[in-house]
Amino acid sequence: MIKGIFPVEKFSPLETPFYYYDMDLLRETLDTIRKETENKPFHIHYAIKANHNPRILKEIASYGFGADCVSGNEILKALACGFSPETIAFAGVGKTDREMNIGLDHDIFCFNVESKPEVKILNGLAAAKGKTARVALRINPNVDAHTHHYITTGLNENKFGINQQDLPEILEIIAESANIKLIGIHFHIGSQITDLSAFEDLCVKAAELQEWFNEKGIRLPVINVGGGLGINYQHPNHCPIADFESYFRLFEKYLKLQEDQSLHFELGRSVVAPCGSLIARTVFVKEGLQKKFLIVDAGMTDLIRPALYQAFHHIENISSDGEYTPYDVVGPICESSDVFAKEMMLNRAERGDLIAIRSAGAYGEAMASQYNCRPLPASHFSDSL
Repeated sequence: MIKGIFPVEKFSPLETPFYYYDMDLLRETLDTIRKETENKPFHIHYAIKANHNPRILKEIASYGFGADCVSGNEILKALACGFSPETIAFAGVGKTDREMNIGLDHDIFCFNVESKPEVKILNGLAAAKGKTARVALRINPNVDAHTHHYITTGLNENKFGINQQDLPEILEIIAESANIKLIGIHFHIGSQITDLSAFEDLCVKAAELQEWFNEKGIRLPVINVGGGLGINYQHPNHCPIADFESYFRLFEKYLKLQEDQSLHFELGRSVVAPCGSLIARTVFVKEGLQKKFLIVDAGMTDLIRPALYQAFHHIENISSDGEYTPYDVVGPICESSDVFAKEMMLNRAERGDLIAIRSAGAYGEAMASQYNCRPLPASHFSDSL
């Protein structure tokens, strides 16, 4: 079994648990995205929700990519870390007046609106400021992303987005809203999508909807297909970078853009997940009747994905070259769901061994909590240790 390369000697004196980010891998990922999208009318908005660590955000912003935000504070964080307001898209089913005003005050690129009431409220807020809000309609294409139901977002009965039968009424509201400018349509069908055929289905639906708007004399300069590209959690060492080539080629093939039209993507997990690992220390190795428990000092407060929706993360004992032994890797939190993996094959462990929980750069540090009065995990970076 191939193991990742970690500077274990530099980790030893550090307080665990902490997040470790391989900045070389992040840059290689960003270089790949730039290569696959250059000389095309493609625009990337990094999904801040995946990881809002300032060091990560500044690196991504330095490539000239935009930001996909789902809260007012994310907009402010993006601006503080170098993202230009004209590249910021603001999504979210429950934007507050305060949050919409933040977007208006900074003249962001676009609001991805998700309901009839939102259009009306945004128009009123924009009018009060003497501004015009650019909007894209987030439409539910009713495409099954074939992923976990917690992270499927494009079906008719999801809380997100506008159902197609409501579009005529939405257009009437926009026509009566002097401070709203419709610039595009927006979709997001889910997260951790590894079956690319789901994106083919999205392209077909987007083309149908675009024709519907064309028939009404409405030209849309922006098509936003959201994000959702998955990564290989099982084999982070063999497949450290998502298949961006196939992903972008698919949209180029199946979604024919019209003249002066741009295609926008909101990638998050695929950008940052592979470069991050949660580093924990073995507290105890506990012998059960039929299994062994490897108890570490990280828990669901530091990485909630396995407890929240049974997500898989490859795990390595980076302190040992001993024979492989099956362990249930668990944390110290007072919850039975505080389990990272069951029957995970790891090099034989002893108290004090360092454990790397891989592909944790997305929805790891960003979702950490202080349940049980635990401190938030620190973060360290490969180019500054």
